[in-house]
Amino acid sequence: MQNLRFWVGKIGPSGGDTHVTTRVMGTYGYAAPEYIATGHLYVKSDVYGFGVVLLELLTGLRALDTKRPNGQQTLVEWRKPCLSSKRKLKTIMDTRMEGQYSSKAALQTAQLTLKCLAFDPKSRPSMKEVVEVLEGIEAMKAKPKESKINSATTAHRHGHGQKPIHHRSPFHTGHHAADI
Repeated sequence: MQNLRFWVGKIGPSGGDTHVTTRVMGTYGYAAPEYIATGHLYVKSDVYGFGVVLLELLTGLRALDTKRPNGQQTLVEWRKPCLSSKRKLKTIMDTRMEGQYSSKAALQTAQLTLKCLAFDPKSRPSMKEVVEVLEGIEAMKAKPKESKINSATTAHRHGHGQKPIHHRSPFHTGHHAADI
C-alpha cells in the first residue's frame, strides 16, 4: 500500500480533482472495492486499506491466505459480517490478545473497522476521524475502572477523596520498578 500511495502521490490527484485513474496495482486484500472495479483511487481508498489492517489486528489473521478453505481466503469477506455483533466479535478476536483489552474497546475498534470497510468511499470516515476514534479508545485504556472495593481501599490509603498519583494500566504486562 505504501508503494501504491507513493506512486499515486507522484501523479495526482491534484488541484480540485477528487480521484485519479490508474492501472490497478494494489496489494490484493487491501485495495478498496472502487479501486479494483474502476481504477479510480479516492482519498478514502486508503481508509479502506487501513480498515483491513485493523481487521488483521483484531483477528490475528492475514488479509489474504490461500491456505484457508474457500470462502475464508479473503479476510474481509469472511470476517466483516462478525464485526457488527458483540457476540460474534468475541469469536473472531485474536486469542493472543486475551486480557489485554476491554470488551468496550474491542467493540469500538470493531465498529471503526466496519466504518473503514464501508463499500461506498463517501461512507468511510476520514483518516483524521479514524485517528480521533483510536485516540479515544487508547484513552479508555489509560483510565482503568476501579471496583468499589479497590476505591474504598485506595481512599483509605491515600486519604479520603484523594487518588494515588500513579495508576498502573491493567494492560501493562511489564514489571513495575518496585516489583524488580
